[in-house]
Amino acid sequence: MHVAYILNSYPQPSHSFIRREIRALEAQGHTVTRLAMRAGDAPLVDTQDVEEAAATTYVLRAGALTLLMAVVRSFLAEPARFLSALRLAVSCGRRSEVGLIKHLIYLVEAAYVTQYCTAAHATHAHAHFGTNAATVAMLSAALGGPAYSFTVHGPEEYDAPRALSLGEKVARSKFTVAITSFGRSQLSRWAGPDHWDKIKVVHCGIDPARFPEPLPMPDGPPRFVAIGRFVEQKGQLLAIDAMADLVRSEPQAHLTLIGDGELRNAIENRIVEHDLTNNITLTGWVDEARILSELQAAHALLMPSFAEGLPMVIMEAMAAGRLVIATYIAGTPELVVPEQTGWMVPAGDATALADAMRALATTAPETRTRMAQTARARVLARHDAQVEAAKIAAHIAA
Repeated sequence: MHVAYILNSYPQPSHSFIRREIRALEAQGHTVTRLAMRAGDAPLVDTQDVEEAAATTYVLRAGALTLLMAVVRSFLAEPARFLSALRLAVSCGRRSEVGLIKHLIYLVEAAYVTQYCTAAHATHAHAHFGTNAATVAMLSAALGGPAYSFTVHGPEEYDAPRALSLGEKVARSKFTVAITSFGRSQLSRWAGPDHWDKIKVVHCGIDPARFPEPLPMPDGPPRFVAIGRFVEQKGQLLAIDAMADLVRSEPQAHLTLIGDGELRNAIENRIVEHDLTNNITLTGWVDEARILSELQAAHALLMPSFAEGLPMVIMEAMAAGRLVIATYIAGTPELVVPEQTGWMVPAGDATALADAMRALATTAPETRTRMAQTARARVLARHDAQVEAAKIAAHIAA
């Protein structure tokens, strides 16, 4: 089977789950062509991401003349089909927040993608995220390209389902992937009931080989790690407020913030404001080996998000034998079981977050270890990348 993966910007440090899915498919004997509209804008610190960038074809690098020639060839080959795809692009553009012009650009990209897939003999296209990559895949299919599917992660897609034409994309797809049951329920709100059976739950996966038998929990004061882009929805500012509360009773508590982004200055200022420079460390983006090392040095992953799909870092923390303190949102409760694999708190409540961190600090070490073992067993049973990639392949072949 030859699958073209249609992506917006790839690779990105926060999209390692796409890389794992692609490589799992390849390990199972399938051919995967990587087609991204553009390269990611974040620096690539992981050698695997560097390798993926070298293996990816970037559509916009083809140049304006090549892209326009793809449009001309598409029109001349099948004028009626091209005009139908143009009407679809216009219809989606009028609903969209990004406007008509961008959707005409997506049509141009789709013409190039269609011809590239035809030349490469790709028989199916799969996009990640229900945004522009899925639009390009849908328009490519309308132009005569391969049938498509796409994975919806959330939360961005659920914030603007009509503007993204999610219902249209589901209806035209061969199948649509939700990464959680919660996600499937949200897609079912925008797709007609006659299309619900197209919506499949396929989890994002981890590589169990990367997570050998976990190291024992560290001794000493409570240590937490939070991983993610420095943006509002990830809630790092709330985590700093919770740390300010926690250190009143646990003055040696420590939080490592891994990531970077537009809120870095605000985060640095909040740390100084609360006099927490000795309690909070910022690392910037790091590679997967460093992430595992930081998880092993901590007692728990802190996930104070306001909106999510189901974060990969939760799976990685549990696989590493660490507990999770997360907000009770979206698909997270499908993996984190309160007082069995961690603690769940209401989103936006710094006091509740601090109380959960304090609960971990006062939990007996043997209880923490037992909970961590339960967490590891649960995630390995539900989120093996090879198993989940095989589900994708089976849905494509069905």
